Amino acid sequence: MRLWIGLHLPLLPLETLRPRWCEPGMHAVLQRDSVMAATPDALAAGVRPGMRRGGALAIAPGVSLHERDVKREQDALQSVALTLLQYTPHVVLDALDGEAGLLMEVGASLRLFGGPRALCRLACDSVMALGFTPRIGMAPTARGAGLLARARSRNARHEGSTIRALKISSLQRCLDALPFELLPAAQAHADLLSGIGCVTLGDLRRLPRAGLQRRCGKQVASELDQAYGDAAELFEWIEAPSVFSKRLELPDRIEHAEGLLFAVRRLLAEMTGWLVARHLAVSRFTLQLEHERGRSAVPPTMLEVALAEAAWREEHLLKLLKERLARLTLAAPAIALRLEAAQLSPLAPASESLFPEPGGTPADYRRLLELLTARLGEQAVMTPAPVADYRPEIRNAWQPATQAQQRQARPDTVESHAERPFWLLAEPVALLVREHRPFYGSPLTLLSGPERIECGWWDDAFAARDYYIGMDADGACYWVCRERFDLEERWFLHGLFA
Repeated sequence: MRLWIGLHLPLLPLETLRPRWCEPGMHAVLQRDSVMAATPDALAAGVRPGMRRGGALAIAPGVSLHERDVKREQDALQSVALTLLQYTPHVVLDALDGEAGLLMEVGASLRLFGGPRALCRLACDSVMALGFTPRIGMAPTARGAGLLARARSRNARHEGSTIRALKISSLQRCLDALPFELLPAAQAHADLLSGIGCVTLGDLRRLPRAGLQRRCGKQVASELDQAYGDAAELFEWIEAPSVFSKRLELPDRIEHAEGLLFAVRRLLAEMTGWLVARHLAVSRFTLQLEHERGRSAVPPTMLEVALAEAAWREEHLLKLLKERLARLTLAAPAIALRLEAAQLSPLAPASESLFPEPGGTPADYRRLLELLTARLGEQAVMTPAPVADYRPEIRNAWQPATQAQQRQARPDTVESHAERPFWLLAEPVALLVREHRPFYGSPLTLLSGPERIECGWWDDAFAARDYYIGMDADGACYWVCRERFDLEERWFLHGLFA
């Protein structure tokens, strides 16, 4: 089924300068010295679209006026498009009437994301997470979905509300009731069409086609046919860039690292869309926090996140960065962020196993290690990295968990089938000997052994020991040893069994 989602961003000029997640205040955007859009606080104070600069300052002296930045709007629209690529590869800009909008062909994505209603909700949530207010329409035609979204912008009772028309027949009924001014090509002929009694798109469609084209040109009829599904629509799809490196200027100076989470989530949402569009996963990425420039310049703060397994899901990457930011103290207020994907790998397909693995998948375990590393630090979460040596103090090596995935197995690693404890002491502890038995709280009963080790002649660290498993009176087991060529009968505690 061919189905489109149209997104209209009516407040984009304002929200590129003051995103939704900023603190409330009185702000307004000017175009040609007239108010174009204003925040709720400014509207409550009496500022209205179309009002001149002097009038806005007279009625609300505390309002902050900003000039419209078209370049930032275009960059923001590209960011939204990049984010939406995680739902479909078919995204196109929709700005025929000069207003910001996007169109998504989602017919092939409905089953994957749970149907039309769920997919609309996901797209709306993603755009709102970027700091923008979307209005959404869904229809079997691209132009029809765009018109429904703009109609919702004119009469929206709550944020993120959606008009859905899943069939051509229902789309035609919805379009027939919309004002004809929503059609971009008809706006230039509004006086003429209103003068002959035309109010809605339905009225416009019922006009004689020859007379309509003669007085208003072919563009009006062409857009009308595309919206109703009577003519084909051609688009140039947005393509994801070959590399991901995005910079975001902050609307205010942020003094605490945790205050950066909203901006960080926006960058991660863009990277997620880019990864899905390029069929990639990221195993290492960097977040650069820019500080003051000029005389009081402070070097940027770098956060590098290395993953045990390449990932691409936004929620997992956000958890890792949230833990890192919680432990970070800013050297100076942050004024901008830059996120770069440093190390990539092809996106692995999902498991096709019929039954889930008990206790979670290996990927779940690696994600847990990544989260613990982000929370506790790289040197606090270690995994075994055995060395090819029979001596336990050399063989029992460790490495940070984030490096375990990148470490290749050594072909000369010694495989030992002897039962050894997981926990070795840094230095063996000398034990008391009573009645020729090692004593550690109580006499130890030797359960198994000896495991004889005799090696190290090549590096001046010769070891000749016999290892045993001993059990005390409470049932706790220990790994004990004695030197083979020691004239005294000395025992040492070298490891503990859990």
